[in-house]
Amino acid sequence: MLDLSARWLPSQEEFDAFAAVSGDDNAIHVDPEFSARTSFGRTVSHGMLIYSKLWGLLQKAEPGARQVSQTMMFPNPAFAGEEVALTVRETAPGTLEMKAVRVADAAELLVGEARIA
Repeated sequence: MLDLSARWLPSQEEFDAFAAVSGDDNAIHVDPEFSARTSFGRTVSHGMLIYSKLWGLLQKAEPGARQVSQTMMFPNPAFAGEEVALTVRETAPGTLEMKAVRVADAAELLVGEARIA
């Protein structure tokens, strides 16, 4: 049974690079001036950037794993400069619980499940 964990310190540079690669250049991710006027007060990570960090953690342990399905919720934002704890845990054969939690206050940033082949 897989039980993986890592830490990640998001950066604005990563938000910008992910926006360029994904095409999702929403101001909430890439424009600090705009984001300062929102309820978040600063830029926030793309949800799929967080998921890609979790998927990368899995790929290091299980190269070639293929995703069959996924479900995700993003209850709280991830901010640049605030450390995130990443965990991937196998709950049943081929079923993975994936979580990203802000270290400072234990706020869940991504809660999801992936099925792999």
